[in-house]
Amino acid sequence: MARPKKNGLSYFPLDVDFFEDSKIKILRARYGRDGIVFYIYLLCEIYKQGYYIQVDDDFEYIISDDLKMDQNKAKQVLNFLLSRSLFDNTLFQSDKVLTSAGIQRRFQLAVKERARKNPIEVGKFWLLKKEETEPFIKCTLFAGYSGKSEGFSGKNEGNSAEESLKKSKVNKSIYNTGFSPELERAFQTYLLVRKNNFGEIPEEQIQALRDDLLRLSDKEEERIAIVKKATASGWKSFYKTDKKSSGTQKGKVKDNNNFERRKYDMAALERSLLGDG
Repeated sequence: MARPKKNGLSYFPLDVDFFEDSKIKILRARYGRDGIVFYIYLLCEIYKQGYYIQVDDDFEYIISDDLKMDQNKAKQVLNFLLSRSLFDNTLFQSDKVLTSAGIQRRFQLAVKERARKNPIEVGKFWLLKKEETEPFIKCTLFAGYSGKSEGFSGKNEGNSAEESLKKSKVNKSIYNTGFSPELERAFQTYLLVRKNNFGEIPEEQIQALRDDLLRLSDKEEERIAIVKKATASGWKSFYKTDKKSSGTQKGKVKDNNNFERRKYDMAALERSLLGDG
């Protein structure tokens, strides 16, 4: 009888400078040993399955019980890990999937010997670009594969925030971040203006901007207003809109730079992003 095909790992590498990582230092400073144990617990669960896990509504209860940790604290730690890109927040918000590009890089190195004989096929939750993926990893999302992953938020070729920025288009069919189409349009317009003012935006900063926007308000209309205000004002960050913010606001980019902001036709920019102009 053939041996069952193994998808996950029996063990995974942990860098010797793990505790020197600034994100890990902040995690430990804020949540102590609980934060570190929580993160390593999730890594074990992910690598046991392969390169990601998809959780459900019972997930927080199970992990809280396994680690003997208060459920509210577990939720706080998870939100921190997502906000610091230790896990991909876009995939978690859209598909309740826990993974990251770093996890997937370590995964493909760990399965190298095994996959040379039997290439491993990965699917819609693969975050690495084609040039980052080893030859023995066969990703169904890359060119040449006929399948489509409609409604999926993974950052494969042609649907990452970075790729959207380069193309200056909003690809509604495959780009899903949890934002409504109107909010995503406004956000992409903001990214275009910010890029023109300050240069290229790293993918991590784009995700941080999304996280900031979600934290500033839980109302769709207010989020759109925040984005449009930041776009029109040429700000480098988002600020909550209220009566006090109508004047000069502490920390705005305008106060910290001595050059004049470009003025933009917002309607024309949105048409450009949609491919109508």
